[in-house]
Amino acid sequence: MMKKTAIAILFVIVIVGAITAYTYGMRYIGSGQPPVMAAPETQATRVFIDKSDRNLTLLRDDQVIMSVPVSLGAVPQGHKVQEGDERTPVGTYQIDWRNQNSVAHLSLHISYPNAADTANAAKLGVSAGGNIMIHGIANGWGFLGKLHRKWDWTNGCIAVTNEEMQKIWSLVPDGTPIEIVE
Repeated sequence: MMKKTAIAILFVIVIVGAITAYTYGMRYIGSGQPPVMAAPETQATRVFIDKSDRNLTLLRDDQVIMSVPVSLGAVPQGHKVQEGDERTPVGTYQIDWRNQNSVAHLSLHISYPNAADTANAAKLGVSAGGNIMIHGIANGWGFLGKLHRKWDWTNGCIAVTNEEMQKIWSLVPDGTPIEIVE
């Protein structure tokens, strides 16, 4: 019995080690070539995220261009207060830059923290954090596809499938306002 337990423990250690090594190695691979930006007259003029519905909507004026389910930070309720709280912020921000060499498949940066977020964190004596993105699945794990939506797994970001991220990347120019509601 002891030998079977030792073999089972060794098996788990090997599997966890292999997954960790794979994930660590894949994070440096990058996302590959990003898609070409859509024609300006077809691009989104606003991004809307409803955390309670786990949904991201791209709008051009008041017309829906695209709507997709999302995964959020591992602690989805409430507004992000500090670095490491794994919450997705609530408020009005902008898409202010993009990263084609992200550890997840492409990423669009959300301008969190804003002045109010920074002031609140300072009042509490903590760091507001930052680096909140809309992104695809972690590099090397894209095969999970829609399965990633079964749980909230990010550190506060908004995650979509890699295919959806390709479309979002092409439709959302830098400077696009983003509103995130509870």
